[in-house]
Amino acid sequence: MKAEAFLPDDYVPADSEPFMNEKQVEYFRRKLMNWRNEILEDSRDTIEAMKDGTRNIPDVADRASEETDRSLELRTRDRERKLVAKIDSALRRIEEGEFGYCSVTGDPISLKRLDARPIATMSLEAQERHERREKIHRND
Repeated sequence: MKAEAFLPDDYVPADSEPFMNEKQVEYFRRKLMNWRNEILEDSRDTIEAMKDGTRNIPDVADRASEETDRSLELRTRDRERKLVAKIDSALRRIEEGEFGYCSVTGDPISLKRLDARPIATMSLEAQERHERREKIHRND
């Protein structure tokens, strides 16, 4: 594993620098790691709250409301679990030197897109084509 590149706190990737240079790669690696850590911390908090929150509520409406809240929380955590897998995949792509490039065309993914969605695997154009094809086939 390579040593971390120096990265100023106010660094923002710019189109004027070489694509996926050391600073950009480190910026996205840190962004992904921070996002992953936040999700895992939220999950730990949810587990602790559910352990502590187990109680017998006599009122049927209150019990139903609490069950609905728990169900929603568990669905959210399941979506986040899937998101962690995508973050891990993006981190692997960083290690393999494939991060930032479209899996369909091989072209660079725009820095704006990567900053907004660092787990992106396709350029905006390839993603739009993919979604159009999906919509067409779904309507058949």
